[in-house]
Amino acid sequence: MKVVLAAYGSRGDVEPFAAVGRELLRRGHDVCMAVPPHMCGFVESAGLEVVAWGPEPAAFQPEYLKWFFGLCTPWQVGGDFVPVANGQNTVGAMIEMMEHVARAHAEWGTRLATLAKGADLLLASKGQQGLAVNVAEYYDIPLAVLQFFPGEQSRPGGMLGDIIKDAEDAQRRALGLPQATGSFELLEIHAYDELCFPEVATEWAKHGGRWPFVGALTLESPTDADDDVLSWIAAGTPPIYFGFGSNVRIPSPTALVAEISAACSQLGERALVCSLATDFADIPHFDNMKVVESVNHAAIFPACRAVVHHGGAGTTAAGLRAGVPTLILWFSIEDQPMWAAAVERLEIGSGRAFSASTVPSLVADLRSILTPQCFTRAREVAAQMTKPAESVASAADLLEEAVRRGAQADR
Repeated sequence: MKVVLAAYGSRGDVEPFAAVGRELLRRGHDVCMAVPPHMCGFVESAGLEVVAWGPEPAAFQPEYLKWFFGLCTPWQVGGDFVPVANGQNTVGAMIEMMEHVARAHAEWGTRLATLAKGADLLLASKGQQGLAVNVAEYYDIPLAVLQFFPGEQSRPGGMLGDIIKDAEDAQRRALGLPQATGSFELLEIHAYDELCFPEVATEWAKHGGRWPFVGALTLESPTDADDDVLSWIAAGTPPIYFGFGSNVRIPSPTALVAEISAACSQLGERALVCSLATDFADIPHFDNMKVVESVNHAAIFPACRAVVHHGGAGTTAAGLRAGVPTLILWFSIEDQPMWAAAVERLEIGSGRAFSASTVPSLVADLRSILTPQCFTRAREVAAQMTKPAESVASAADLLEEAVRRGAQADR
């Protein structure tokens, strides 16, 4: 079968699609991925055919849009829009942003309709669900979406939601489709473990359990730094990992690493800091710290005493699977606090807003999770997590079954 996978955002948004795509390719299917231009190389490295889709996220910052519409505070915003978020907001900037959102969705819709021609299945991001529904309905093919946390919305509300809906309606008219009724059936694959949100699973079970949990989807790709990092770890005590994702630029990296070093010094711990989107090139050296650009979480996390991160779905799952305590210092008001609450509920860690973290609070938070009870509980949770290979296999099985059902319905 021919499958088109359309994902938009940072690595955390794209990698789950690439993991499923690689499994489908292994099974002999024709797979094409559509991703933002800056993610094309990453997808190609996974051995998949890839095409550029939409503008670069740097020109379309989701966090900026949340701040712009009053959903978060300026300190949460990274990337090219920081100057605007620091008080230079104008009516002109609002109009420009509105126009950009409309253009971006029009481009996504047109490109997706071209890519999906002749496909047997479309797998899309939750954020582009409305556009994908139109395309799947037009070609009469099954549609599946990946969801990375409970309650993830396909379209925001307010003025931004109105603009996106207008773009979706315009796409339907261009495709010659009638007005949407909201009755199009799709497969929602929840790419996280049920044990993280048992109350959600219980509620869904009352409605027939139509939304399968498969666990987190990851490539577990090695990096050039892994061997060096593992050697450094082996030469001393297991470190505490610190990393804040590929979509967050820390305003003052020098201050951050100094605070991490100070907190770890008070606890007698070493720190492994992953820089990713932040430039740590000019920071001073600290004897109790190693800084690297990126690591393979699956290889490095099990060798750490604990992990401290932003609370992205993929990073959180990697920490849970590694069986180590977790501290989430979240930035976003959407899913990251939700994952912080989940690790607290599972009794394997804690969380707080990154903006509210200080050296004393970091010391206290780390002390609260570096306990025998937390270590034991983390290992118990790890044993219940879905293994990565099982997750991608389950997701691929569901997609293959969706195509089979669609073919039977057409007979």
